[in-house]
Amino acid sequence: MPIRKILIANRGEIACRVIRTAKKMGIATVAVYSDADRDALHVRQADEAVHIGPAPSSQSYIVIEKILDAIRQTGADAVHPGYGFLSENPAFAEALEKEGVTFIGPPVNAIQAMGDKITSKKLAAEAGVSTVPGHMGLIEDAEEAVRISASIGYPVMIKASAGGGGKGMRIAWNDAEAREGFQSSKNEAKSSFGDDRIFIEKFVTEPRHIEIQVLGDRHGNVLYLGERECSIQRRNQKVIEEAPSPFLDEATRKAMGEQAVALAKAVGYHSTGTVEFIVDGARNFYFLEMNTRLQVEHPVTELVTGINLVEQMIRVAAGERLSFGQNDVRLNGWAVESRLYAEDPYRNFLPSIGRLTRYRPPAEGRQTDGTIVRNDTGVFEGGEISMYYDPMIAKLCTWAPDRQAAIRAMGDALDDFEVEGMGHNLPFLSAVMEHPRFRSGTITTAFIAEEFPEGFSGVRPDADAARRLAAIAVTINQTLQERAVQISGTIGNHRRIVGRDWVVALADAELAGTLETSADGIFVRFADGEALSVASGWLPGQSHASFHVGGHHMGVKVDLVGTAIRLRWRGIDVTARVRSPRVAELARLMPVKLPPDTSKMLLCPMPGVITSIAVSQGDAVEAGQTLASVEAMKMENVLKAERRGVVKRIAATAGQSLAVDELIMEFE
Repeated sequence: MPIRKILIANRGEIACRVIRTAKKMGIATVAVYSDADRDALHVRQADEAVHIGPAPSSQSYIVIEKILDAIRQTGADAVHPGYGFLSENPAFAEALEKEGVTFIGPPVNAIQAMGDKITSKKLAAEAGVSTVPGHMGLIEDAEEAVRISASIGYPVMIKASAGGGGKGMRIAWNDAEAREGFQSSKNEAKSSFGDDRIFIEKFVTEPRHIEIQVLGDRHGNVLYLGERECSIQRRNQKVIEEAPSPFLDEATRKAMGEQAVALAKAVGYHSTGTVEFIVDGARNFYFLEMNTRLQVEHPVTELVTGINLVEQMIRVAAGERLSFGQNDVRLNGWAVESRLYAEDPYRNFLPSIGRLTRYRPPAEGRQTDGTIVRNDTGVFEGGEISMYYDPMIAKLCTWAPDRQAAIRAMGDALDDFEVEGMGHNLPFLSAVMEHPRFRSGTITTAFIAEEFPEGFSGVRPDADAARRLAAIAVTINQTLQERAVQISGTIGNHRRIVGRDWVVALADAELAGTLETSADGIFVRFADGEALSVASGWLPGQSHASFHVGGHHMGVKVDLVGTAIRLRWRGIDVTARVRSPRVAELARLMPVKLPPDTSKMLLCPMPGVITSIAVSQGDAVEAGQTLASVEAMKMENVLKAERRGVVKRIAATAGQSLAVDELIMEFE
């Protein structure tokens, strides 16, 4: 039966994604929204919109009866759940069935079987799928978790049975971490999913996270659409994905695909789904879980297969047969996805909220070099990133004929992506794209922990990058100086002359250069005689411009900060001060202002709610001891003492909402 009107029981970029495809198919759409999303992009794009309650998802997006009321109000005959929220809730699928509304997803029994990670592992083993050693029974308390972990052998993964998206998941390397990880996972699971059941399995060292996309119809046809490499993760949350994997050979791909299909058929699966595997260095693979929904990273599969997965979900839900078979599936080229999050990489990736004062994605579609740029988003300039939901801003994807070209295209696209108003991980994504290990494809799920063990503090420019940025700074400064002369004009018989010799202070170094002009263009000649050509269309007031420096194309973000010039490119964030030689000489004599001492304070690292205070005034604490916990964007963050000390004063209480850098407690 044809589908006439789809209600999207979700928000943000995935709601916009479904609306886009539904409109192409001539199907009307209905958005639902909370108080926080009243002006959201998905509300603007849908044909109709229904308000469903307060900002917390527990009072709006995951309240089944409110979604059903919206269906009745609008006459929608089908529901797409997106991902997260109610997408893998069998009670929701059953409620839709009773209401006579089509669920654009798998059958209830498949959601029940695969949505519970304990049950899914047992079924996978019965279907002949390789599984990771672990304890599949329910675990009552932390002490039992410690005993089980020790019997399996550390390290172990503690996971929420109903979990997903990295929530309710911890890695434990010893008894103490197993005890603490069990409780944290249980708390997060209850908060995010309303289900605090926990299980434990062996953590495979040197692992890759590789998943197989499956697609089936209601007539028994099930296919696999290649794999996605999802090993670049932080806190078990995927950050960068690509398709295909640079690690798999054709034989392993086929074996994983066939096992994924066998599992799907074992539970009578239809619609899209993803079977996730952990793969070791010898290409041995083990089943992790099956996600009975559309994945966040589905665009990379669409780019390399040419198959619109949302369209296929809608057609399958309407009872259509798949119009192609396994032999018709071809992987063409390479696609990379970068998840742009509202989180501050310079503060250990803590969540960040605020208004998008500037949001200008790169141009989408096929580029002049044949690559493709795609940006799935649910925000707009002037919109607000709320503390109530996932911090994702956008999913930026690039496609090219091969992996290296796709990575280069992603680097260029990230350079051209302007986001201002809150902390975001765009500089970090750029740094990963430039990292030699990532470019080589020799990655594991430990990549970020191993390559950025102290967190991310930006990229320090090498000598070549520093020279190119200095040359850009000199040309920008020259433009500003000459503009100032034009504005001030001639006073009497005097007109200020703009010098050509400059000293650029940049990244704790100084580079002296002379700006030269000729019929061949503008050049900056450095003290050692090297001259770099500089071509640009930058004008005062522009926040982004393309520069060609010494034969290199550079998309650079430009901000004027007082008399300094802030330049951002490929994860590098530097403030360049362009001075005349004499002023530079005097500047070296100026004292450096030191930041205030906050070493005896515990400050709230992010906007959030204090969920607990673990110490009292006067307590002596040891390094590593838990002091408090903060919940933000559905994640619980435990704050620990950095050194031994005595609590002098506690300024916050459990349940209190704090802004970033507000005082929680101070020490003697």
